[in-house]
Amino acid sequence: MKYITKETSKLIKESNLQIKNLGELKYPSPISFNLYEDDEKIGFFDSDDRVVSIIDTKNIIDDFEKVADLPSFEKAGPREHVYFKPGGTCCAIVTCGGLCPGINAVVRSLVMMNWHRYGNRKIYGIRYGYNGLSTSEKIEPIELNPDIVRDIGHEGGTFLGSSRGAPSATMMVDRLEELGVDVLYVIGGDGTQRGALAIIEEIEERGLKIGVVGIPKTIDNDIEVIDKSFGFESAFSKACEAIYSGFVEAKGAPNGIAIVKVMGRDSGFIAARATVATNNVNFCLVPEIDFDIEGRNGILVHIEERLKRRGSCVILVAEGAGQKFFENEENLDASGNKKLSDIGVFLKEKIDEHFKKRGIGTVIKYIDPSYIIRSCPPTPSDMYFCSQLAQMAVHAAMAGKSGMVVGLVHNKYVHIPMELATLQRKRINPHSQLWHSVLEATGQSIFMKNSCDVV
Repeated sequence: MKYITKETSKLIKESNLQIKNLGELKYPSPISFNLYEDDEKIGFFDSDDRVVSIIDTKNIIDDFEKVADLPSFEKAGPREHVYFKPGGTCCAIVTCGGLCPGINAVVRSLVMMNWHRYGNRKIYGIRYGYNGLSTSEKIEPIELNPDIVRDIGHEGGTFLGSSRGAPSATMMVDRLEELGVDVLYVIGGDGTQRGALAIIEEIEERGLKIGVVGIPKTIDNDIEVIDKSFGFESAFSKACEAIYSGFVEAKGAPNGIAIVKVMGRDSGFIAARATVATNNVNFCLVPEIDFDIEGRNGILVHIEERLKRRGSCVILVAEGAGQKFFENEENLDASGNKKLSDIGVFLKEKIDEHFKKRGIGTVIKYIDPSYIIRSCPPTPSDMYFCSQLAQMAVHAAMAGKSGMVVGLVHNKYVHIPMELATLQRKRINPHSQLWHSVLEATGQSIFMKNSCDVV
């Protein structure tokens, strides 16, 4: 699959990519992104900061002798020759972990692609996550075809059902062998993909030729390396609706305060993107940026100042923010994720207590749309993205690829090793353009802690 033609590449190379500047830059910017006074100046760019305009290795090979040394991912797409026999390959699809918009769209496209493009007629839908591969429970799979999945793409949730946790890799591979599966498509987040790695290890120990291909799923958009994960756009779009409702509620009452909590265990991408998209948020709290509740520079002081100036306030908080305020044990769910305490309820109680002590009347509304967001149908853009990911996954599987996920990197579909995709979670960089945009959209202080003065 060609992404940049040689003609386009040649055009870029022969063009003058320098941008005109009207003259000397004489005035210091009033914008500051520094957390501390003695920080090195960060967050600014000059004319020497550039982005490589051509990233396809074949298009730059003439200009670099050692292009093979550049780190690069294998491109996704159809191969001229495939490993598995078209029309004779048995596939299985499993969906694991929490719900996310677009899962059904991926399942539908996997079935359609296998059936219509590669002629594969044996396609199993594994029910209720990895538990559907248990040899003890014997949950029978669904035999999928285009008629069964035709209308599921616009629905939220997962047609196949899901679960957290998994039986042993030995048991799951036993079940794959019983079913005669050649290719397993795994739709899930980092915990699911780590489970897939355990399955692959067992497959290799047995000397089997079963391919395992992942489609990364996380509503939080926290998978490292890839540009975005499916469902994220739908999630933050739905979050915007909740924010607007909170804004209306806050504006309609004297000293009205709306607290909206959205998903984001370790990464606050939903909160950050929704903040910038709506321009209705006054304080955005995410797991990556520390803050204090009380004290001379805690958030309560800033909320009070906001109410004095404008008479209302909207606070958007990601579920994983402020967990330092809870003395809970390291309890884990079945997927190995730490169980979170409710920061939204905690904030509401602290804000209410603060203003009552100061004799200031407030009206506080708390909105938690978490399950509405993760179970909503995908947007048309996400539907398109899901279809593309599924198609690329089928091309990869039929070509005999295994131990990889399909992802979008630099707006191109590539094959990424599962080990890399699960190595660590992507988080907001406090010095990134995204967080700068949040600060500019909200006007909030860049530092809401008591340990130093705001720069």
